[in-house]
Amino acid sequence: MNKHQLYVNGEYITSTSDETIDIVNPSTEETISQIPNGTESDANKAIEAAFKAQKEWGMVPSNERGKIVRDIGLKLYENRNRFIELLIEEQGKSFEMASGEVDLAIDYFQYMSEWARRIEGEILPSDRPNENIFIHKRPIGVVAGIVPWNFPVFILARKVATSLITGCTIVLKPSQQTPNTAAAFTKMLHDMDVLPKGVYNLILGKGSTIGNVMASHEKVAMVTMTGSIPAGVKVMEAAAQNITKVNLELGGKAPAIVTEHADIDLAVEHITKSRIINAGQACTNAERVYVHESVAEDFTQKMTEAMSNVTYGDPKGDQSLDMGPLVSQDRIDEVDKMVKTAISQGAKVTTGGEPANEKKGFFYKPTVLTHVTHDMQVIEDEIFGPVLPIVTYKKLDDAIDMANDSVYGLSSSVYTDNYHQVMRLTNGLRFGETFVNRENFEAVQGYHAGFRKSGIGGADGKHGLHEFLSTQVVYMQYKDDHQ
Repeated sequence: MNKHQLYVNGEYITSTSDETIDIVNPSTEETISQIPNGTESDANKAIEAAFKAQKEWGMVPSNERGKIVRDIGLKLYENRNRFIELLIEEQGKSFEMASGEVDLAIDYFQYMSEWARRIEGEILPSDRPNENIFIHKRPIGVVAGIVPWNFPVFILARKVATSLITGCTIVLKPSQQTPNTAAAFTKMLHDMDVLPKGVYNLILGKGSTIGNVMASHEKVAMVTMTGSIPAGVKVMEAAAQNITKVNLELGGKAPAIVTEHADIDLAVEHITKSRIINAGQACTNAERVYVHESVAEDFTQKMTEAMSNVTYGDPKGDQSLDMGPLVSQDRIDEVDKMVKTAISQGAKVTTGGEPANEKKGFFYKPTVLTHVTHDMQVIEDEIFGPVLPIVTYKKLDDAIDMANDSVYGLSSSVYTDNYHQVMRLTNGLRFGETFVNRENFEAVQGYHAGFRKSGIGGADGKHGLHEFLSTQVVYMQYKDDHQ
């Protein structure tokens, strides 16, 4: 069993804490590794190393940084199978989902490397004679990157690749539930020996301890965290002490609107995919469906059949499975509690509705709920499990209003072949992302960001890159020498 160490200033170090945290395979409930329960002192040491290294790293020509970021992506590709295995083991993804996530991480490093010669400033006309105004884009500084357990490889890439290409240094903290892939990535970087000491650092432990230290440290320029709303609130409170920039993705409650002009088979196919991605543990998952009453019966029947046919189990033993386990018993308990509450309020189960009868592992049956009203908890709160509640509507404006009536505002989707409805829906929905007639998953060149409590700032593409840059304006006066 691996016992991971911290990685600070280019070296593996022992935590100042003797306490350890067991990492459990959610498919088998076996302990597969241990990490130290890192301390405030550990985090401070990593931040100091990153701060010391940033000045020199920020002065490295961007094309040189681009080569390094590209090489990291190539090395990740060489180790692709290993990372897929680790991801399946520690997080429980299906083989298809795990391989897709690792490939996306590889693609992310390649994509970000291409920005090496594309980080641009501006020259503005001045109101004064003999003056030019230059706008420079500079690295923001030390980045504290907090990675969640549901996409531990891809979101690591999202934070690390963007930090490196922009000239920032990073202190990375993976989830205490899924640190093995981050530890393997760190070992890969260490063996490559392509980064100056202190540019990349790994801290392990509980977010409640380390996350707040990272967010409140005066030498951290930005905290980028993917997680829950309560965790985001704590990060903002800690960051406020030094007016530190925050970049937060805090979950979603994605509505899917199926109109009377939808291709029902297509809608069922893609909503099913969007619901069972990562066993429903994704912020962009279709979490609630609003279907026009004229097609509700047909849609519900086909959706029930599709969810009933979803296969699940230990992905390590069967690469063809559609879905793996939830990440922990706590997740099972919370999902089941929400389903039981909905049933007590009048919801009907057409398939699933309970934990799977497995000897080992945290599995929940793919579930469809009908007779759901808009005020139920399964509509208001993030389920984060393979449960799909269905609400019917009469007027399109009602569907738009119900979809927008949420504290979340990350992703949404629309299913219709009517051009006019597409325009009304995409203009009316108040979400950072809207997917039309396709599954819910973003592109690396897009922009992944949410409205309302789903977060602040965003990631991916040029707009996500700019989050890691600060703006400096230089007023250049020159002499009017006619000699």
